[in-house]
Amino acid sequence: MEKRAIKLLDAHRLMTLATLRADGWPQATMVSYANEGLLLYFLISRSSQKMANILRDSRVAITVGRDYPDPNEIKGLSIAAIASEVTDGDQRERAWKLLLERHPEFGAFAKPDLATAAIMRAACRMVTLIDYSKGFGHADTITIAGADIVGMQPARPDNWGLAPAPVAA
Repeated sequence: MEKRAIKLLDAHRLMTLATLRADGWPQATMVSYANEGLLLYFLISRSSQKMANILRDSRVAITVGRDYPDPNEIKGLSIAAIASEVTDGDQRERAWKLLLERHPEFGAFAKPDLATAAIMRAACRMVTLIDYSKGFGHADTITIAGADIVGMQPARPDNWGLAPAPVAA
């Protein structure tokens, strides 16, 4: 399951990052990311609502996927993670390098000014792999504590009440 999740992360460049605003409303935003296994890196402005939200509550929700014309082929990830700023200089350099590799267009810009931007990491705690090619609603779950996978749950039953449409005669 872990390899399948990483393969999906490696295949994409954008994620939806959901944080909690001070008033309790969720805020979802598209952000560019790079990953190293199940550890995700992204860049945000220090003055952004996302940053204020993360500083107040580091729990975030992330989705990764794309549009599929056939709903029976949907594949994606739904992730619960803890977000934090990368403060170690070596890790920050590594994260920036990964972001440049995934997003070469970032090379047209100067290196982020750490006074106004923050390189962030999202440490996954629960990763749900959505794979409808294995059955509509199919989802496997990985639970992570620290750097260790502590649980893998195979697909849960998820009946949407949808049946194939009758074939027209």
